[in-house]
Amino acid sequence: MLNRTITLFFVFFLIAEATSQEKKEHIKIHSHNDYAQKVPFWTAYNCGLNSIEIDVFLKQDTLFVTHSENEISSYNTVKTLYFEPLQTIFDSKAELSQDIQLLVDIKSEAVPTLKSLIEILESYPKLINSKKLSFVISGNQPKPETFITYPSYIKFDYQSLEPLSNEDFTKVGLISLPFRKFSIWNGKGRLTREDYTRVSEVIEKAHSYKKPFRFWGCPDSKTAWKAFIDLGVDFINTDLPYEASSYIFSLKNRTSENTFFSEVYYPTFEYDKKNLPVENIILLIGDGNGLAQISAATLSNNGNLTLTQLKSIGFIKTQSADDFTTDSAAAGTAIATGEITYNRSIGMDVNRKPIENITELLFKYNYNTGIITTDNVSGATPSSFYAHQLDRDMSDDILEDLSKSKISLIIGGGSSNYSKISYNFDLAQNLEEIQFNKSKKLAFFFSEGSVPSINSGRSNILSKATKSGLQYLKNQNKPFLLMVEGAQIDSFGHFNDISGIVKESIDFDKAITEAIKYADMNKNTLVIITADHETSGLSIPQGSLTDNMVEGDFSTNDHTGIMVPIFAYGPQSDKFTGVYNNNEIFHKIKEVLNIR
Repeated sequence: MLNRTITLFFVFFLIAEATSQEKKEHIKIHSHNDYAQKVPFWTAYNCGLNSIEIDVFLKQDTLFVTHSENEISSYNTVKTLYFEPLQTIFDSKAELSQDIQLLVDIKSEAVPTLKSLIEILESYPKLINSKKLSFVISGNQPKPETFITYPSYIKFDYQSLEPLSNEDFTKVGLISLPFRKFSIWNGKGRLTREDYTRVSEVIEKAHSYKKPFRFWGCPDSKTAWKAFIDLGVDFINTDLPYEASSYIFSLKNRTSENTFFSEVYYPTFEYDKKNLPVENIILLIGDGNGLAQISAATLSNNGNLTLTQLKSIGFIKTQSADDFTTDSAAAGTAIATGEITYNRSIGMDVNRKPIENITELLFKYNYNTGIITTDNVSGATPSSFYAHQLDRDMSDDILEDLSKSKISLIIGGGSSNYSKISYNFDLAQNLEEIQFNKSKKLAFFFSEGSVPSINSGRSNILSKATKSGLQYLKNQNKPFLLMVEGAQIDSFGHFNDISGIVKESIDFDKAITEAIKYADMNKNTLVIITADHETSGLSIPQGSLTDNMVEGDFSTNDHTGIMVPIFAYGPQSDKFTGVYNNNEIFHKIKEVLNIR
């Protein structure tokens, strides 16, 4: 039965190796009491761990894997659980996929048990000759002065900080100490300053001997793993190999130390919340931009954004008509039309009938309207403000709707599709030209295909486009509505990439800054900032304000049903506070514009 289990997991391993060679951050993890796992060895190996602990007990010339003599099982020998699986790998391929340290923790009498272990190992020449496999003896050990008498492939786990002779130290492969000797921290919250100092000194002392270091009997949690990594512990001790490897090997992509900043603008609040007539609406939508995303950007931008200066704040419920979790199409349609509809709908109600959107409505009242996005112009959010199609993927039909739309200004990605459709828009050649252009319908494209991300070298074109677009609309001498979308916060949420989320959110704040500045200079302008939904279930367990660093943790790579914030600035901004459904934004805009 046991051999069959091992074979099945070896087959699983080969499939996993063939289908995924994901590069992992080089942080070593130690599988403590590995034999206690449901599948010893294979779980740790397939999770990419670099150290595996084997408790052994010698009884009747057999080396059993067990913590104590009374727990011995006849199936659990060092051969069946560890050496045979390793031999199988060596027989099937040239080498191990990662360096592995077998930490053999001797529970019976040291010298005879070690003698038996060496006799067994001598029958596995591929194991003892492998440069990627090492054997370190822990637990009951012979005296340090005898270390040098053992074979070259045998090293020892030294459990003291007392110096040894240089000769004896050559046989030390690892230094391990009990964490509880230095701190009672349970892995929640943070180490006290005093404990942090004691623990740091221990690690520094061990490293002065130029040996890797491990704590045992230590907290086993995400917070603890991150703390030990930051402290420089060489082997992270865990009883949770899958959870620890999933957390630790994804840490690099989930940690952002920001170097991309938005200069914070401090509003005058001269017209904010005043009961003045509203002529212009600037609606900014951060795709996927939930409260955690805003928090991450704020904490990474020296603790402030222009957005976080605003005082009129509410929360939006985002559920669609047919699903607890909305997509951008249904959410965009709800905001643009005032009706909650089904996922994937572009400007269609639940009965698959077109609904009048805000740009069509305002056209009747002599308004100009514009759309700016870092998505393609046919993306789900922008198209919800001009198109009527059953499904968001009907791109050609959506672009046909754009050519017939009431939009005055369209800026985004996807110029390669321009030749397919008669847009009826004049084309601007650069962003600077837009503010002076006299065309009644004007288009500008950031890119032929998808708009690059900030991480891929995109400059602050969103804020420049917002500034130029506002000036263009102002020059038309009509009231206007401008929708500005920061589209790629959502993209990096799907990727679970915290660095991308932070940079795109900060870039979005630069566009918000231009909108708030405009509102301060034009007293009848109301700015509304919200999101269509949250993406990724982001949380921020740890970070550093000094380093503008945040660690992101994710519950999904998809949208969630979490409420999203809404901010408003300018006359009648207080009407947007409270908690309400996303379709109410449309009706509140109508109310402040005095449109019935």
